[in-house]
Amino acid sequence: MTRVAPIAAIVGFLLGAVDRQRGALMPWAPVAFGAGIACYFALGTEPPLWRLGAFAVSALILCGWLWWRAPRALAPALGLALFALGLADAGLRARHVATPVLEGRYYGPIEGRVVGIDRSRSDRPRLTLDEVWLGDVPIGKVPARVRISLHGLVPQLPAPGARVMTTGHLAAPGGAVEPGGFDFRRHAWFQRIGAVGYTRNPLLLVEPAAPQAGGALWLARLRFRLGDAVRAVLPGEPGAFAAAIMTGDRSGIRQQTLEALRDSNLAHLLAISGLHMGLLSGFVFAALRLAMAAVPWLALNWPIKKIAAGGALVAASVYYALSGGNVATERAFVMVAVALGAVLLDRRALTLRAVAVAALIVLAVRPETLTSPGFQMSFAATAALVGVFAALRDWERWAPRRWARGVLAVVISSAVAGLATAPVAAAHFNRISDYGLVANLLSVPLMGLVVIPGAVLAALLAPLGLGWLGLELMRPAIVWILAVAERVAALPGAVTPVPAPPAWVLPVMAAGGLVALIWRGRGRWAGLPLAAAAVAGWALAERPALLVSADGALLGLMTEHGRALSKPRGQGFVATIWLENDGDGASQAEAALRPAFTREGNILRFTLGGRRLAQLSGRGARERLSEACAGADLVILAAVAETLPEGCTVIDRASLARSGALAIMPRRGSLEIVTAAERAGRRLWHGAP
Repeated sequence: MTRVAPIAAIVGFLLGAVDRQRGALMPWAPVAFGAGIACYFALGTEPPLWRLGAFAVSALILCGWLWWRAPRALAPALGLALFALGLADAGLRARHVATPVLEGRYYGPIEGRVVGIDRSRSDRPRLTLDEVWLGDVPIGKVPARVRISLHGLVPQLPAPGARVMTTGHLAAPGGAVEPGGFDFRRHAWFQRIGAVGYTRNPLLLVEPAAPQAGGALWLARLRFRLGDAVRAVLPGEPGAFAAAIMTGDRSGIRQQTLEALRDSNLAHLLAISGLHMGLLSGFVFAALRLAMAAVPWLALNWPIKKIAAGGALVAASVYYALSGGNVATERAFVMVAVALGAVLLDRRALTLRAVAVAALIVLAVRPETLTSPGFQMSFAATAALVGVFAALRDWERWAPRRWARGVLAVVISSAVAGLATAPVAAAHFNRISDYGLVANLLSVPLMGLVVIPGAVLAALLAPLGLGWLGLELMRPAIVWILAVAERVAALPGAVTPVPAPPAWVLPVMAAGGLVALIWRGRGRWAGLPLAAAAVAGWALAERPALLVSADGALLGLMTEHGRALSKPRGQGFVATIWLENDGDGASQAEAALRPAFTREGNILRFTLGGRRLAQLSGRGARERLSEACAGADLVILAAVAETLPEGCTVIDRASLARSGALAIMPRRGSLEIVTAAERAGRRLWHGAP
């Protein structure tokens, strides 16, 4: 009895705390649902679908029983049910998108229908193909989609819907370049991409896009033609920028421009997201309402506010369809639709409940977006803005003059959104734009006052052949935005590199922010120590002492001068990610000059934690294995070993093919080896049943 009493007291205290939150629990619904999704992705092995379903059904039955017998405990039970539903929804989605993944490497003919056009990180045109044919690969093992970079001369890109053919290299999507890093295999799985590669050969048009094809391909072709039309009126980077914000086509933007926009924290202006969708719908709403208010009979007899909201919703829907409906645009459209729907229903448009409804819809449809930076940044910014402006609205001393409200709103919005998204951006992109607030203050107002109205005007006048008027209106503002990006990015110290945080940091930081934002009463202050613990964990995080690439050909050894790389070129993507995750701004060539390795032909020797290590790569590596083992405790062989010599441990390419990239840390006189396969677990996207 004495043991039960304290437990009962704790349960009573917690239920009382929840009771005091009545009326403010709705924003916690997507948090519980998202926690279930996060739990699914964090699992080390793929859970059977029947277990996920049984858990969800059991939680729902528990809710029904508590509703009848103990209503006071219903709210926590509903949270548990939402958690279970999120877990099951993610499992269902992962199985729904399941398609074949290419086995081994492939070189030969590649034929398919173009369904996506973009650019790779190396600034090459890149095509996504479906209805794929791969030479002698059996039909049942051909991926539903493949993505190929075009490294040869490409005079003209094919239109979406066209069937093309080339000869190139393909392989299954690769895993993380270091244990615990970004898992591209999971990302590709949910995009139904089963192979990636490149071609240096010409691209042949097998069949042009069928004009009668409808649906998504018709919209893709329309988007493609509109992008070409915009670039014809506005040549160069201004036209590429305009095409990106109007149609979502970013294939014309040079990598140099993208880097400048990222370094100045203006890259979000390119993605059709909440800013663009909000500005567009807000402009249409205000224009329609003002036009109808100018007619007294309409203003007195018609619900012009609701009509304007309906017109803005139609405009947002057209913009969503025209822009390709990617994940970022989908999130933005749902948010705008919820806000305008609230206006139609005489509800307050921007509340935390509206944000919660939008988050639930997005997560239910595409649960994988929870782990994406776009989702996290979008809802972090929106929730923070709604919370701050709600607090200002209720603050009695907040009474700025009318002329100052617009200016203060822009400054506060940029500052709040920047602070809310900065940790997410730093965690995912390993950089902080030190002058991002200044760049946004100089650019975002022009997006709302000039660029978006110009885009709407161009769309309205396009059927009359006068769309160029709207585009020309946009030109000076776009030139200004690009100039701001270049100037700010060129400033000394414009970007501060940031190391990647441990996996638990962002969830704990998000939990702290949500408690501080949503919880009512003094309990919200509990969010501060959570956020502080996350920041401390980030600052004290230790990066791996030695990183080994998945083929053993590249090493990265941490030194007092930063990570030293084993070679100045080759595997540039892996080297760049390692250095970025270290928060190191050096290039691969610069990192390769750092003293760490002693070279003996194709043998590299170095020490780690008092242990002697060696790496063998290049021609004749197998033949020198015994020589490398002499005087080494561990040898990394960038080839498949035929025989293993005694006296040292050998990690060859065959074992690396199973384990993936390695992280090695000295621990109490020995070396602790962590593999990418161990961190990733046995999941559907790794070939688990």
